[in-house]
Amino acid sequence: MARSRYVIQEPDKPHFLTCTVVEWLPVFTRPDAVQIILDSWTYQRLHDGLQIYGYVILENHLHFVAQAPRLDKCLGSFKSYTAARLIELLETSKAERLLIRMRFAKQAHKRDREYQFWQEGSHAEMVYSEDMMRQKLEYIHFNPVKRGYVDLPEHWRYSSARNYLGQEGLIKIDPWC
Repeated sequence: MARSRYVIQEPDKPHFLTCTVVEWLPVFTRPDAVQIILDSWTYQRLHDGLQIYGYVILENHLHFVAQAPRLDKCLGSFKSYTAARLIELLETSKAERLLIRMRFAKQAHKRDREYQFWQEGSHAEMVYSEDMMRQKLEYIHFNPVKRGYVDLPEHWRYSSARNYLGQEGLIKIDPWC
């Protein structure tokens, strides 16, 4: 079996991670959907030893840099839990078009669920130096600026950019020195 450079090979080291909604569906357009992500990270910080160095949540994907004693297990739990809660939210909200696409996106061999929320994988890249950490945090924080959503990184609510400016963010993070 070939090894992928996007697999968490050293689960106790910091990694840059990307989680994408299937078909790039715009799910994170409402605060209650984003809150599910933030609550999950907060829980994992308190109970699973997850350290989050930076994050951004956009309408159809998110990026974050994180570390944990078993990051691979934390990521699996995160994706499983958030997928279930977000699908519940979509069902409650009667977001039928999104649910139809997620039902269609479910792979035929997956019989344990009705919907597929997240794309497979997480495009994991180990952060092996301070320069790489700075580069990844800058990429994360400037993502909404590059897309033209805001003029300054700290103007995007769903990001850790404010935390790095000494302002209060939506969740606590573990700032990189």
